[in-house]
Amino acid sequence: MTISAPTIPAAGTKKRVPLWDNARFLAVTLVVVGHSIQRMTGASDSAYIVYLLIYSFHMPAFAVISGYFSKPGPPDAAQMKRVLTDILLPYFIMEAIWTVVQFLATGSQDFNPTKASWTLWFLLALAIFRLVLPYLALIRFPLALSVVLSIAVGYWSNVDNTFSLSRAFGILPFFVLGWQLKRWGLIDRWNEAPARASLWIRAGAVAVVLVWIAIVIVNVDQFRAISLQRWFFYDDPYSELGAGVWWAGAARLGFILLATTLIAAFIVLVPRNNTPLTAWGQATMYIYLLHTFVLYPIRESSLLTGDNPPVWLLPLMILMGIGIAVVLGTPIVRKVFRPIVEPRASWLFNDRDGLKAPRQP
Repeated sequence: MTISAPTIPAAGTKKRVPLWDNARFLAVTLVVVGHSIQRMTGASDSAYIVYLLIYSFHMPAFAVISGYFSKPGPPDAAQMKRVLTDILLPYFIMEAIWTVVQFLATGSQDFNPTKASWTLWFLLALAIFRLVLPYLALIRFPLALSVVLSIAVGYWSNVDNTFSLSRAFGILPFFVLGWQLKRWGLIDRWNEAPARASLWIRAGAVAVVLVWIAIVIVNVDQFRAISLQRWFFYDDPYSELGAGVWWAGAARLGFILLATTLIAAFIVLVPRNNTPLTAWGQATMYIYLLHTFVLYPIRESSLLTGDNPPVWLLPLMILMGIGIAVVLGTPIVRKVFRPIVEPRASWLFNDRDGLKAPRQP
């Protein structure tokens, strides 16, 4: 298995499927846009609406894509090395860089890799997913069990963001769903579906998205009052979400079902053929890990935090987020930053058994 973050691409020399590369790029672009407008959500209902639409499904979508390309069997030596070189080593490198950035910006000297900085939590979640999948695959109903774990973890306040455990188990059902989709062959059937059937299915997906947009717009004040976006993080216990009641798990189940519906609509609407987006879909790790450094100075400035942001600022930030994703996915960026995003770490391994360190694609 070839592991990448925030997605897990197809392994070995297998032919890449354009659908997944297109989905990767669109999903990571939503990540960048969401982070671009986050500081505006407190004062702008329009920004808050866009933010809710993005966060209601985009990270669960990444988990689905990652699960689709994961193998449930016990990992061999090469696969375990890929976890180290593609997930854990970049994590520690990026955490060290963020410590330096924070020191220069605020004077903070706290290097604590048990608490992931900003977007790095998903790398730890990927490592956890890879660890638990072989065990879940032994269970008769792994998807149902993962849903139960996701709901249950919200009741346990002692499961926090240390090593991103709360968030990893919160979105675990989507990772398992992605793995199950591969077993069920649903995506293969969708890729082979005739144009007429595809048209009707896409029309239904558009309807789903439009209904959710309408619901968010109509209920924006109520959603703001309950801080709905925090439910989409799958991070805090229910008691900290203002829902320390026995039925709070039903709310999380509802949000899991909502995200699953939106992910299905998203995948259906993603182009199935090669497009200009396809090449960028192979660079999602670079976009995901590097965009935060581009946005950090803007987010820390007062530009996005005014009480009455001009109407042009939201579309400008959305366009800027898209532009950042495009630039960070270019070959020159990948070449320059490969040593820290995809480090070649043959020095790290003891190859006494004759197994070489995995070669990066």
